[in-house]
Amino acid sequence: MALGKLVRMANQIGEFFAAEPDAQVAQLGIAEHLRKFWAPSMRRELLDALDQPGAADALAPLVRSALLQHRDALTPRQAV
Repeated sequence: MALGKLVRMANQIGEFFAAEPDAQVAQLGIAEHLRKFWAPSMRRELLDALDQPGAADALAPLVRSALLQHRDALTPRQAV
């Protein structure tokens, strides 16, 4: 899926959770939503973009912090 579309979708999720007054709770909600409802390939592509200069600049700050804070839980496990 195109990175721009993933960023747009992640930001929409972030908009929903931005109403939460506790930033840590909001970050956890974003991470849990992505983990439960996004395909591993979508999560992998979005997480990979965090490591590329400028690739994920369009991410909302709350979404970016959620991805960084919960990166391990969001990283798809490799099949053995």
